[in-house]
Amino acid sequence: MRLAIIGAGWAGMAAAVQATRDGHQVTVFEAARTLGGRARAVPGTLPDGREVTLDNGQHILIGAYTDTLRLMREVGVDPQTALLRGPLALRFPDGSGLRLPRLPTPLDAFAGIALARDWPLGARLGLLREALRWQAARFGCAPELSVAQLCQRLAPQVQQELIEPLCVSALNTPAAQASAQVFLRVLQDALFGVAGGSNLLLPRLDLSALFPAAAASWLQQNGASVQPGTRAILQAQGSRWQVNGQSFETVLLATSAPDAARMLMDSASTAPDSIAIKLRTWATSVAALRHEAITTVYAWGDGAALPAPMLALRCTPQAPAQFVFDRSRLGGPAGLLAFVVSASSAEREVLQAQVLQQARAQLGLSLQAVQTVVEKRATFACTPGLQRPPQAIAPGLLACGDYVAGPYPATLEGAVRSGLQAVARLPQTST
Repeated sequence: MRLAIIGAGWAGMAAAVQATRDGHQVTVFEAARTLGGRARAVPGTLPDGREVTLDNGQHILIGAYTDTLRLMREVGVDPQTALLRGPLALRFPDGSGLRLPRLPTPLDAFAGIALARDWPLGARLGLLREALRWQAARFGCAPELSVAQLCQRLAPQVQQELIEPLCVSALNTPAAQASAQVFLRVLQDALFGVAGGSNLLLPRLDLSALFPAAAASWLQQNGASVQPGTRAILQAQGSRWQVNGQSFETVLLATSAPDAARMLMDSASTAPDSIAIKLRTWATSVAALRHEAITTVYAWGDGAALPAPMLALRCTPQAPAQFVFDRSRLGGPAGLLAFVVSASSAEREVLQAQVLQQARAQLGLSLQAVQTVVEKRATFACTPGLQRPPQAIAPGLLACGDYVAGPYPATLEGAVRSGLQAVARLPQTST
């Protein structure tokens, strides 16, 4: 069938690759010039005037991102060279924290907990008991439970040095407000799922090159059309849909949640009543989502370096960054660091100043700000019992994205799997 995909982020490009493989005629429309959506490359300039490629947010992948890694290989990106792989490590600048050994899954998780010498024996045993309890319950819990409630029996040090950093990095929502059900699903896949699932995979390429740009090249080589810099106008046309005057049997809406809702409300004004009601109903469900911001502060210092590619930081309201990355270890210029503030709420200038002070206090580094990127709607707030919008919107119209109904939080893998699930609902024309 003729298929239009609106949005060339990770969900849209994953859907486009799979749909092309399935034999559909695919056209991708993307309003921006740069592919990748909320995980894309952005230009920057160092204090000495050198130009550098940054990202609109510092992302972490993990070994459990099986579909993302598979599609990267499909479009010609080798994860072995494009990603720096290492065991899960949540180490702080003073050397304390958790690091998993190189052992088969799930022995690496159990051994890492048992050998975490910075935690008292009672704290380690308590975490092991809870992990076994979660495993026995098949990583399920009441949907109204928060992560803080799920982990209330754990020692405060374990909550502060493991649960909070894991929760805010995976769900971008503080533990007191985050869904325990979704958190357990992440733990199941990462710590107790595929071999190497807990491994941290840090991008050595910019986020556009890591998958979306390579996918665009692959799509064009395989007969699909990718049109960056093209804003899409969606209109209902009988049993089909029009995008910018072209007729399609099916449309996949792969934009951000606010953009999707806005586009559907515009389309509803000219659609037949039976379709308009569906468009407005779906858009209303999207409007109920609460979004969280992620701020990435890029800073540079002559000779600045970290003892590891990534470190966890002690996070307080005055020291808001949870993680820092040494970009020189990831293909970037020497001296460039990236500080990540998940679930951020303060103003850009305030966060930037706080992070630079945090770097002095916790890393002993005097840095200059390079660029501070604030994605105000980076993710949805992954709260207990959250009702996410369904994939089906109207006949011939589907949505895909990390915010659409599914078991995963707003991650790259969640976006990719949503795109694949949307394509799986289409009639298959070839194998």
